[in-house]
Amino acid sequence: MFNRIQKLSKNKHLFLFGARGTGKTTLLEGLFKSKTTLWINLLTEADEFRFGKHPDELSKILATTSFDYIIIDEVQKFPKLLDIVHLEIENKKLKKIPFFILTGSSARKLKRDGANMLGGRAITFNLFPFTHIELGDKFNLENQLKYGSLPLLLKCETNSDKEDFLKSYVQNYLKEEVLIEQLVRQIEPFKDFLEVAAQMNGEPINYSKISRDVNASDQTIKTFFQILEDTLVGFHLKAFHRSIRKQQKESEKFYFFDTGVVRALSRKLKLPLEPRTSDFADAFEHFIILEIHRLCNYENNDYRMSYIRSKDDVEVDLVIERPGKPDLLVEIKSTNQVKEIDSKSISSYQKDWDQPCEAVLLSLDPYEKKFKNVRCFFWKDGIKKCF
Repeated sequence: MFNRIQKLSKNKHLFLFGARGTGKTTLLEGLFKSKTTLWINLLTEADEFRFGKHPDELSKILATTSFDYIIIDEVQKFPKLLDIVHLEIENKKLKKIPFFILTGSSARKLKRDGANMLGGRAITFNLFPFTHIELGDKFNLENQLKYGSLPLLLKCETNSDKEDFLKSYVQNYLKEEVLIEQLVRQIEPFKDFLEVAAQMNGEPINYSKISRDVNASDQTIKTFFQILEDTLVGFHLKAFHRSIRKQQKESEKFYFFDTGVVRALSRKLKLPLEPRTSDFADAFEHFIILEIHRLCNYENNDYRMSYIRSKDDVEVDLVIERPGKPDLLVEIKSTNQVKEIDSKSISSYQKDWDQPCEAVLLSLDPYEKKFKNVRCFFWKDGIKKCF
């Protein structure tokens, strides 16, 4: 079992959200091995029937049996169970109130249906595919860029197995998350949208262009993107501005939560991913941004990520606002030999920044360098130093 960076409290009620297959159940199985743990898995037919049809069955069980922990897997399938959980937390008759651990792959359904989110009594955590730190010696950059790091990939012995798994994963996501949870009314436009959105991964979103390609309204496209974010299948990266109001008017980007999933959705799994190509550069940038996004989320450090692009298309890949620290500008290059020209864009922004800031360039170059005030690191060393 791999040690996960996400640390969960054992003496608090909590929600654990994450896309399907990110290892939520495995993580909990390793943490809560007590015989006094009640597991309710709403993906199984027996528990679905017992607790889905009769949520108050939970109260009847607790009236006669004492537990340290109660884990309810995929709680968004039956939000009414949360009302029972809330009642039991407040139940003064219980000699011992267990800690509730509630997992789900879609907070959207809970919020949309007005589900009881326990009034702040439960802490919310997120779980993502493996980071390079969690994988340790098992980490391989080529595999990471091509196939991503969903935990179940580790059971795949061949590249063909990995491709088959990822194809099945995106198909099952459509079936389980979208159709069963009824997040969209029409599946066909959403399927077309997924492929187009994957092809535009990491680019400023052009809602009008996507709506024409998918034959849907701009508002529908915005809703589709929001569904992906709500189900933790991706996240928006806003354009930087000191003013939040102005920031929201700029074109934002969208990044899918896993490099392998985005390649599967865009039907690129069979295509080679060779160094010194634009596809490789895009995949490497995507990977680095995902790593930073995951680590910041796990550390709960309140860092805010954005990007910046001038009217002349001069871009900085990441702007990270760090409370109590200078802003950090991050440039990502897939080259294995960084030259001064590679730092030109980030250096120009740093020079004109409205307050003291730091600038780093992350690449495949194994040697640490410095051009003016831009520090250049091998990507793994840079992430360790900065995050």
